[in-house]
Amino acid sequence: MSSFFGLGKTRTFKPRKDVPEGTKQYQLRKYAEATLGSGNLRLAVQLPEGEDLNEWLAVHTVDFFNHLNMLYGTVTEFCIPTECPLMSAGPRYEYLWEDGVKYKRPTKLPAPEYVDALMNWAQGLLDDESVFPNRIAHLNTSYRHFFLFINEFDLVDRKELAPLDELNDAILAEDLKVR
Repeated sequence: MSSFFGLGKTRTFKPRKDVPEGTKQYQLRKYAEATLGSGNLRLAVQLPEGEDLNEWLAVHTVDFFNHLNMLYGTVTEFCIPTECPLMSAGPRYEYLWEDGVKYKRPTKLPAPEYVDALMNWAQGLLDDESVFPNRIAHLNTSYRHFFLFINEFDLVDRKELAPLDELNDAILAEDLKVR
């Protein structure tokens, strides 16, 4: 249960789920961080012009997951089953857990177990390639890295890369924007 947060004997929590540097998601995260620093949250949540909505949503979903994970990590020593016997929001609202796998019906759980189940469920979604594809992004990043490297040092004649001219031109154009 508490293994998700790494709360065994060391009382530490799981590190951030990061995206590889150089990926589109990485660039979007950096943009989001820059706009968050402006103090204008309305601006920070707006989809940047020309960006893919799903990628923008994915970046923020991962960031919210990381923030919640860190926040919960600060209260885990105080919120133990004896102190937090149920997951609630005040006396009028109680949350029941149902995942369709282990808990097929809405089930009362102590708050730490509820949060652990929730975070494991969310982590499972974040790791699910059909929900948050990562391999293609990593493949794209690997090629981008390779192309920028060989381009920087003029290691391969451009005509040898002719089948990928359109992709390479897009990489160079995007690279110029970032500089």
